[in-house]
Amino acid sequence: MKGLRSLLRPVRRRLPAIALIMLPASACSAGPPTFDVHDPHSPLQLVRSIALPGVTGRIDHMTVDAQARHLFVAEYGNGSVDEIDLGTGKVVGSIRGLHEPQGVAWLARQNELAVACGDGTVTFYRSLDLQPVAAIRLGDDADDARIDGRNGDLVVGFGSGGLAVIDPSTHAVIRQVKLPAHPEAFALLGSRTVVNVPGAHAIITADLDRARILSTQSTLPLLSNHALAADPSGTRVAVSYRLPSVLAVIDAGLGAAIFTVKTCGDVDDVYYRAKRIVVVCGGGAVDLLDGADGQNQVRVNSGPGARTGLFVPQLDRLFVALPSRGSPAQVWELAFH
Repeated sequence: MKGLRSLLRPVRRRLPAIALIMLPASACSAGPPTFDVHDPHSPLQLVRSIALPGVTGRIDHMTVDAQARHLFVAEYGNGSVDEIDLGTGKVVGSIRGLHEPQGVAWLARQNELAVACGDGTVTFYRSLDLQPVAAIRLGDDADDARIDGRNGDLVVGFGSGGLAVIDPSTHAVIRQVKLPAHPEAFALLGSRTVVNVPGAHAIITADLDRARILSTQSTLPLLSNHALAADPSGTRVAVSYRLPSVLAVIDAGLGAAIFTVKTCGDVDDVYYRAKRIVVVCGGGAVDLLDGADGQNQVRVNSGPGARTGLFVPQLDRLFVALPSRGSPAQVWELAFH
C-alpha cells in the first residue's frame, strides 16, 4: 500500500508530460513481429474455438468459475449470458432477455453469478440452474464488476459516475463512491481502487472503505483511457489509451511513467501475466510485451471486433471473444508458448 500512496501525488502532474516525451520515440519504432494463432512459432496458439450458437452483436465482459471450469460470456448485443463448460467446450446454460448485459462476476462464496446490465440492474443467479435469486437497481449503465479479494464484496461501476460496493451475502449496497463521470476499468488494491474515468480525462484513486476520492490525475493529452490493470505486487499500473493507441506503465513507488509503447488499436482489456503484459484489441490483435520495459513486443492476430478478453491465471489461458461478423460468434481458448 505504500507504493500506491506514492502514486497519488507525483503521477497527477507527471504522467501527461512523460507521455508526450516518450510518444515520438515509440512512433518511430518499427512495428512488432506478427504471428497467426495457428503458427507453431506463435507465443499464443489456438487450443480450440468454442461456438456461441445464435449469438449476434457485440460481446462484452467474461468471467470464470475456475474450480468448476465454467466460463460466462456477457453478450451485450444479444441480450444474453452464456455459460460454457470448459471441459466439454459446449454451452450448457443461458440467461436470456437481458438489457445490454455488460459486467459479469463469479461469486465463489455464494456459488452465484452477478450480471450488471445497461439498464442499471445487477442481478444474482444461482449456479445450479441460473435462476435469479436477487436484484439491485443502481440507476443506469451498470458495467464493470470485480470481486474484492479481502472480503468477497462485489464492486460495480455504474451510471454517470459511481462505484457501488455490494455485500453479496445480503445482496445489498453497503456504500458508494461518487465519481465525476462513468467509470471504465478499475483495479482493486486493498482498500484502494484505481479507476479509469475517460469522460473526465482522468485516472482517479479512491478509498473504497471510506467511500471517498483520494486523488485525481489528468490523462491529457492522452484520451480514451478504457483498459487498466495492476501487476500482482501492486507496484505498477498499466493504463491503455485509444487516442492514440498507447500503453503507459506507471511505477507506483516513484509516481512516474516507466515507459509508453504503441499498441494495437481499440484496446478493451489489459492483463498482467507473470512478467508480461497482455493487451487485447478490437482492431483484431493481441499484443504481448515485456512488463519491465515494454520491449520484445509481439502481435498475434485474432479477428475483427475481437476486443473482449479474459486471462485466467489458474488455467494460464487467455480467452478472446469473436463476435458474429461473417462467421458464427465464438470464443477462442489460447495457450501461451
